[in-house]
Amino acid sequence: MTIREMRTNLGDTQSEFAIRYNIPFRTIQNWETGSRKPPEYITELLESRYKADIVNRRTVKPPEYDSQKLDLPRRSDFIGTISWLQAVNDCIGESFVFALDEALMCQGNFFGRSDEFILWGYGSDNLSRFNGIALLGNQISPYCVQERSGLKYTDFNRTIADALANESILDMQGIIEALSRYYCKNGDSFDGISIAPEYQHEFERLAEVAIGYYRS
Repeated sequence: MTIREMRTNLGDTQSEFAIRYNIPFRTIQNWETGSRKPPEYITELLESRYKADIVNRRTVKPPEYDSQKLDLPRRSDFIGTISWLQAVNDCIGESFVFALDEALMCQGNFFGRSDEFILWGYGSDNLSRFNGIALLGNQISPYCVQERSGLKYTDFNRTIADALANESILDMQGIIEALSRYYCKNGDSFDGISIAPEYQHEFERLAEVAIGYYRS
């Protein structure tokens, strides 16, 4: 697979691809025009990273309501977020790992919205039969998964990483609130949060917003 194919499949501009993998912009240009050829080990390393990233960018836009699909329990019918997610989990009836806002709810870092429709997570393609399911991928490392009250969900670091990888299509309010709460509980510090180099700039920007939210 060529560098250009990886980049276009991810939907990145040359600049975005360069930032993602911490490669000089000019180098990406030279590789794609053919004026220079990347070393074979670099191509193999990039392809490995690309394969992981393409899974986590599977959903390119939030799902819309489809009358032909099955409906999941509505958030507005439940008092607590955990009881709602348990009902959703029971309805799904197969392995599913909640991600993003739903993971934050499981962690106790976000309380959701009364009109919640989209449910982010990791599971099989069969889950597309339900309205509102947005898959980030089919599989996820068990080292990134926690469990509470019978619910499986991504840990805080993976939740933040998924949010940064998909920020262009997300409402980041839940992430901002969760980061603000983390900052407060962690002695006005974000120590302990692990961020991939390609998302460091985006995280620093988001962290500033979260600090402002905490202090307001």
